[in-house]
Amino acid sequence: MKRCSTCNRTYDDPNLSFCIDDGTPLTPVETDDDTTVVRPRNTEENDWNEAAYQPPGSYVPPGTRRTEAKRRRAWPWVVGIAGAFILGIVALSIAGFVFMMRSPKRERVSINTNQPENTNVAPESNSNSNAHEDVDTPPPTDQQQVLTELTNIEQEWTVANLNADKKKLDRILADDFVGQGEHNEPQTKADYINTIERDKDVDKWEFSELKLNLVGDRATLNGIITYFLDERSVSFDFTDKFVWRDGRWQATSAVINRRGTPDVDL
Repeated sequence: MKRCSTCNRTYDDPNLSFCIDDGTPLTPVETDDDTTVVRPRNTEENDWNEAAYQPPGSYVPPGTRRTEAKRRRAWPWVVGIAGAFILGIVALSIAGFVFMMRSPKRERVSINTNQPENTNVAPESNSNSNAHEDVDTPPPTDQQQVLTELTNIEQEWTVANLNADKKKLDRILADDFVGQGEHNEPQTKADYINTIERDKDVDKWEFSELKLNLVGDRATLNGIITYFLDERSVSFDFTDKFVWRDGRWQATSAVINRRGTPDVDL
């Protein structure tokens, strides 16, 4: 078992190295296993045979059978009365439902028979129908809100990369995601997920100088991410693009370059 020293959350997966909430490295937790030992009694000192326990015989007090017979004769009447009451309620409910359904129909028939027939007026069509209504949630427009949401996604993205969490990456990345391969060649979402490997060298990381460019349902986030490894640190400039789709932000591309050394991946 491992525990996060920041949020105090525990994980049973031995393969996890970082907390999936805040990215803190996990520390192992030792579990206590107290076993109670029960020793048998010394049979050498107590070798006598104890008589087997016999339960007492059943005793029926006088008058019990007569009372039980009365109860057996009474319960069919109770069940019958309860059943009739339930059936009456059901019948009344059905009758009320039928009456409610027939009343509007009769009202519509009486209205139609009292109105004169007009064959020269065509029925008016509704050009504002909901046939093409967009059921997706509109993208947020508040800059600070979007910046906060994308920063949280970047944190989850980093944890998923370090832990090689393919399930989390599948949700963060859009289906048309295009990344940056080992030799700067275009990398699809499938290639990204299939080639990701766990990284155990990073102790922690931090984002800085984040800048957001928001245009409708498209957002671009620029910034610096610094990884801390043992006694050194390394920083990268990154540019991640997102699209608002299915009611959430999804990453469509990612470019990362080591500071001072262009076109180098981590």
